[in-house]
Amino acid sequence: MSPHNVLSPRQKALQINLDETIYGSFAEIGAGQEVARHFFQAGGAAGTIARTMSAYDMIMSDAMYGETGRYVSEERLISMLKTECSTLMQRLDLERGESSRFFTYANTVTAKGYRGAGNYHGWTGIKFQQNPGEEPSQVVIHIKLLDNQNLFQQEAIGTFGVNLIHSCYYANDSMEHFVRSLMDNLTNERILIDAIKVTGPAFRHMDDRLLSLELVNNCFTDVIMFNDKGKVVQHSEELYKKNIVALRGSFRPPTLLNMEMLQKGAEQFRNNLPEDEGENIMTLAEISMNRLIERGSIDSADFLARIDMLTSINQPVLISHFQHFHTLSHYLSDVCRRRVAFAARVHNLQDIFDEENYKNLDGGFLEAFGTMFGKNTQIYVYPEKADDEDMLLASDSVTLSAHVKPLMEYFKNHNFIQDIKNFNPNVANIWSRKVVEKIEAGDSTWEEMVPASVAEAVKKSNLFRSN
Repeated sequence: MSPHNVLSPRQKALQINLDETIYGSFAEIGAGQEVARHFFQAGGAAGTIARTMSAYDMIMSDAMYGETGRYVSEERLISMLKTECSTLMQRLDLERGESSRFFTYANTVTAKGYRGAGNYHGWTGIKFQQNPGEEPSQVVIHIKLLDNQNLFQQEAIGTFGVNLIHSCYYANDSMEHFVRSLMDNLTNERILIDAIKVTGPAFRHMDDRLLSLELVNNCFTDVIMFNDKGKVVQHSEELYKKNIVALRGSFRPPTLLNMEMLQKGAEQFRNNLPEDEGENIMTLAEISMNRLIERGSIDSADFLARIDMLTSINQPVLISHFQHFHTLSHYLSDVCRRRVAFAARVHNLQDIFDEENYKNLDGGFLEAFGTMFGKNTQIYVYPEKADDEDMLLASDSVTLSAHVKPLMEYFKNHNFIQDIKNFNPNVANIWSRKVVEKIEAGDSTWEEMVPASVAEAVKKSNLFRSN
């Protein structure tokens, strides 16, 4: 990773102010005009700022940007950017369009107020011209505000907004540089970035999905999500009030067993939910970062291939920093506000009950189990068959120490852990690594082990071949 020279917000704002080609407007809602303030205080703002806007009143906001169901939303941000950019260019393009690189910065934020706690977050973005007369490029970002005081949240928003504008003009040479610059003078204890989308000529060399991966890789977020079409989405909006069935794995490639586990896990989960919640289930294929770097480093092409293969079967994907089941379970429960279940294999269950995994916790494995099962998380165990054996292994085959066995019995007796009964034994010994081995050996029978659309994706992109 190359050295990164970090400028202060004032230095960044001043650099922009002194560039006679950069000229634009600001529209900020929900946390003051903290971004524009930096440019005014840096000096020379008259050469940069055409106007600033802050429509707090809902009627005024609707009159300017159109009606919306939610004022702190991606939809509202995009309407702000579109309206402000259009106004700016219509009024100023004739006079200074040949020499100016126009921009419109906007944010819509829920910050801490006088009335108790809440979910402090916001959408922030920019439309800008990299070169005069060029079609505008766009960045849309969702952030979570973690400071516990309004003043600190405002400061963080101001710094982040300056970083965003500056990064678009001075740090878009690479994805790594662009993402790191967004968090200059900030930490992940103040702000998390959990969704980023870019479009336009300034980002022809970038991919939303790889930018999102950079966020996780740099610990700027815990989770990123792709919907069933492979598009970057803001996960808390997608998962809110959904009952979740998650399958953890490498999905290199996704197999018939993977799909069977999610399907059968969801069916059994549905039978354990209240009748009015039975259809409100989302399945997730989750890949932890340690799975992406298990071969030494992150391979961008390999990562994109996994996303493409999973979305070819319309499967939403979650990428997370969580190594252990209990931390992922706790996170998902907080986000979805409903029930969480895992489809797992026997060796996963063995790993969950391995005390060594929790030796760094103050409360040891009891703390981990309390975190995991305290919100009624369930585990549905799919039978497992060893490579060269016919016998199917279920949850009762897990090897446990004497003092842990009663815990397993408790969780099974209270239906926290259940064996999947309606299963297909013909797919029980399909492993992704065996599929890859067959592909490398030129054995075409691998196609019988994966969904048809995955097989097509593998062949089309010539994946997993050693030569």
